[in-house]
Amino acid sequence: MTAPEAAATTTGRPPPRSRTVFAAAHVVADPHADTTPDGPAALDWDATLAYRRHLWAHGLGVAEAMDTAQRGMGLDWGSAAELIRRSAAEARAAGGRIACGAGTDQLPPHGATLADVRAAYEEQLTLAEDAGAQPVLMASRQLAALAGGPDTYRDLYGHLLRQTARPVILHWLGPMFDPALTGYWGSPDLDAATETLLHLIADHPAEVDGVKVSLLDAPREVALRRRLPKGVRCYTGDDFHYPELIAGDAHGFSDALLGVFDPLAPLAARAVRLLDTGDTAGFRATLDPTVTLARHLFRAPTRYYKTGVVLLAWLAGHQSHFTMVGGLQSARSLPHLRRAYELADGLGLFPDPELAAARMRTLLTVYGAAEPQQPAATARYGAQARRTERGT
Repeated sequence: MTAPEAAATTTGRPPPRSRTVFAAAHVVADPHADTTPDGPAALDWDATLAYRRHLWAHGLGVAEAMDTAQRGMGLDWGSAAELIRRSAAEARAAGGRIACGAGTDQLPPHGATLADVRAAYEEQLTLAEDAGAQPVLMASRQLAALAGGPDTYRDLYGHLLRQTARPVILHWLGPMFDPALTGYWGSPDLDAATETLLHLIADHPAEVDGVKVSLLDAPREVALRRRLPKGVRCYTGDDFHYPELIAGDAHGFSDALLGVFDPLAPLAARAVRLLDTGDTAGFRATLDPTVTLARHLFRAPTRYYKTGVVLLAWLAGHQSHFTMVGGLQSARSLPHLRRAYELADGLGLFPDPELAAARMRTLLTVYGAAEPQQPAATARYGAQARRTERGT
């Protein structure tokens, strides 16, 4: 396995006090594994776990085995289960906070029953709790396909919540992240779906730590968080509007569980610590400039944002290659990747800008998309020849 080239920070920072902040972490593929897009996934465990230590060193929590880690897009359940076990053990050793996704992706895409879905959730929930992690009840593609309406969700989630050992985070992932989740909570009408979710939480307030909202709709998230029972958090998963949602208003604020905080970890941690001192203006001044990069990474089709996240980790020196499980490194165009590099470089995200530039040039050269670069003398000679041809 290949160790990351950028040394992990050894002087860890304590978590921010004013907000609970998780970065949903990506996984590092093993570039030497002889695999196919159909899996199973092969991970570089040393580099994958080192990246989690990097996030904890900045004081951020780690949201493990979420969609950023390619759940349902190359990372199979067997690999995800091992990832949860290993990352939870690393969290104990590092004193870091960890929450882990529990879903139903061990089931086949089609043919499952509601009983199968419940059993699959129970298996993954038990594994996360036994590992010592806070569970995140992820949205289920199989449940979305089977559910006849809101009552199915309330019954199944209620069953799960009654048996949890600690409060969980509910996850509402919108169809822009996964089209198979259209109509989650029993209706394609988001107002009706919100009512179902709020009724579920009201039935089990002690079992719900919070709800992660990934709808890319800031007004809807604000309206929902104002209706949550006291003590239930709203974790923003909005990678377009996170500065304003985390900063909050006179009625409250959102905590965070964000995929974009994987590449933004140093800036995100610095910004939230400014909120700890009451410096909201400083928080916005630090984080607002990152939104252009976030919107670029998460542009439609949004589910492929992971490719840009891994690109930036490679350019920053956190891993030695730009290979992803399932071959997802090819999911974005070269112009898209080039622009991601330019925006991240403008934010100062690369510890070694020369390394980042060299790696970006290498990537573009391999695919025949590099800009031609002439030595200065050759360029001057070419310009003189062109003037001669024009008779000037």
